[in-house]
Amino acid sequence: MAYFSAVGDEFPLEVVTNVLGIEPTETFKKGDVIERSNNPNLISTKIRCRKETDWTLSTGYQESYDINNQLRIILKLLEWKTEQLKHLKEKYGLAFLFMVVIQVENNESPAMYLQKDIIDFASLIQAEIHFDLYIFS
Repeated sequence: MAYFSAVGDEFPLEVVTNVLGIEPTETFKKGDVIERSNNPNLISTKIRCRKETDWTLSTGYQESYDINNQLRIILKLLEWKTEQLKHLKEKYGLAFLFMVVIQVENNESPAMYLQKDIIDFASLIQAEIHFDLYIFS
């Protein structure tokens, strides 16, 4: 799975959606309560809340042997929105993040490299790129 997030303290989510002309996969507002797990072994009495506002566009989980396949889906939606992203970043003090989430099963891991156009775009909009790796045996 790959996703792109615009995060910041507080900003109007609907403005980001309208300016980009893209419906987000999910959004959260600062202060929203984080749902509790249904796992009975994880008993927590503390209510946790979102610390930032977040606008996210995700591919969802897909079987793939190259992370660039998922990143390219996100890139194709955003690559013509560079000026809009820069404007939103400046106006609302946003941070941009590309996240790659990899689930390895049966020791079959994908190719993990970043193609130049993805690096160039991330640099252009000053986005970070993060990786989460989960290994299942």
